[in-house]
Amino acid sequence: MGETNELPPPPVAAPPPMMPMQSMMVGAGAIHPPHEQFHHLNYCVHSNPSWVQVAALAFLHYLVMLGSTVMLATAIVPAMGGNAGDKARVIQSFLFMSGINTLLQTLIGTRLPTVMNASFAFVVPVLSIAKEIESNNFLNDHERFKHTMRTAQGALIVASILNMILGFSTIWGAYAKKFSPVIMTPVVCVVGLGLFQLGFPQVGKCVEIGLPMLILAVVVQQVMA
Repeated sequence: MGETNELPPPPVAAPPPMMPMQSMMVGAGAIHPPHEQFHHLNYCVHSNPSWVQVAALAFLHYLVMLGSTVMLATAIVPAMGGNAGDKARVIQSFLFMSGINTLLQTLIGTRLPTVMNASFAFVVPVLSIAKEIESNNFLNDHERFKHTMRTAQGALIVASILNMILGFSTIWGAYAKKFSPVIMTPVVCVVGLGLFQLGFPQVGKCVEIGLPMLILAVVVQQVMA
């Protein structure tokens, strides 16, 4: 029998190694261990700190937002005709609703590690309502405070319903894409300048504290922003 001159078959390349699949959670995305994926982070979205750290960080958030809550109530309650007791009850309402909003935000919202505090964007409208009602005749300042509070609450409820309608209809998302810094900057300036007469004159009442805090705020904003 004769020999056949057949060439050996070419070598077959080994298949590439399969990358391990990351564990997925329903509706939560991939889980990235902090020490393996992000070395500069202590916690990721799905990490669970200890209860001691959670309590300490929550108390820190509470201290940060307490000052703005007290300042907000101090600015609007006297203009509405309220006394010290009314201001205390408004502060209690702010803190209670901030806790409810924070729980809703962390459970079914964006889950950002922040406290949902009262917004300063509504100070100017509330003060405008109080100024308009001030000219009416009331038996005492407490009656004027209650009437102003109910009017402001009704206006906020209507505004909230309008926001929900715009949010669920996706109209706001399509319209917000057209917002540019040229459009948003005047809006922010109007809100800030509207509060200028309430906050800045208070600096002159205690220059020893107000001036260093003003300088510190400017330095931190320029360096860390």
